Amino acid sequence: MEEDSPQILRGSLRSPEEVAEYFGLDLEQVKKVACVFKTQITRYYASLIKHKGDAIYRQVVPDIAELRENSGAMDPLSEDEDSPVPSIVHRYPDRLLFLVSHSCASYCRFCTRRRIVGDPTKIHPRYIEDGLDYIRHHSEVRDVIVSGGDPLMLGDRRLEYILQSLREIKHVEILRIGTRTPCFLPRRITPQLVNMLRRYHPLYVNVHFNHPDEITEESGRALNLLADAGIPLGNQSVLLKGVNDDPEVMKRLMQKLLVVRVKPYYIYQADYVKGTEHFRTTVEKGLEIMDALRGWTSGLAVPYYVIDTPGGGGKIPLLPTYLQSLNDNQVVMRNYAGELYVYPQVKEKPKRKPFISPCLDIASSPPSH
Repeated sequence: MEEDSPQILRGSLRSPEEVAEYFGLDLEQVKKVACVFKTQITRYYASLIKHKGDAIYRQVVPDIAELRENSGAMDPLSEDEDSPVPSIVHRYPDRLLFLVSHSCASYCRFCTRRRIVGDPTKIHPRYIEDGLDYIRHHSEVRDVIVSGGDPLMLGDRRLEYILQSLREIKHVEILRIGTRTPCFLPRRITPQLVNMLRRYHPLYVNVHFNHPDEITEESGRALNLLADAGIPLGNQSVLLKGVNDDPEVMKRLMQKLLVVRVKPYYIYQADYVKGTEHFRTTVEKGLEIMDALRGWTSGLAVPYYVIDTPGGGGKIPLLPTYLQSLNDNQVVMRNYAGELYVYPQVKEKPKRKPFISPCLDIASSPPSH
């Protein structure tokens, strides 16, 4: 945690030297990559790696490919353009992002905010008051997503101050926390933390798991603690080449999430971030995965597949083509197995002029008595 991170992150691989030694990498290459985006991996998450280059490894271990790529943008979602104060991203009419922590337990190599995450000069505690003031003065904001970095890298007291301050703003109805801590550092989820969080309902937590091997006994315990506190849990995955770009892998992830009481919420097409081209798949791959989910597993296990549009246009959901044709007579659809079905359209009656009796003189005055 930012208040006492040396304790909670004790044993993490935090320097290029530690990362290079642990994974047998070229130190100079690791140093070059770490100069562009911070490197840190918790021992817990490193223990999930089965072999070099596997799905867990690819997500957190620095790769020289991050420096070889010229495509992408530093701020692909144009968040900086929608940032009236440094801690706020206000794009949608009734909700906004409140960035309260620059730290993460481990640093995802595909991070959308790699331009600012891990840099205390970009996401600084002094900006929190500016963010609270902004929210107080914008009564249209009813939903606040507390993000970062990772808000659960703050100490309990600091995090509670933020939640309590938000709860005191009358027009703020919903609080959400976005975190990858249950995946990277499940022991951060303590009874003390969840007992504090439950005081600020309605509170939702969106977690981030990308592969079924991340759902372990330890992460399951952390997630169940949150669920037992009455906190609805949703998961946001990112579609990543060599990690989860396989229909069976993604289906198993969604099924395992439900077992630990997490509702699959989004699968994101990987953002157009500079230095992450080696993670991006085609959109056709995402549609193939959605085709392998809908109907082939529980509807509860089917998230939205979205692209967070470059340029700041917001999230746009994408679906496989189930609607084959549509006219005044019928709707032709295909189901999950590729079979065609017809739904008859309702026959709308033509509109008629109101009937007026020819015996009635509507211009005459009522009879006198």
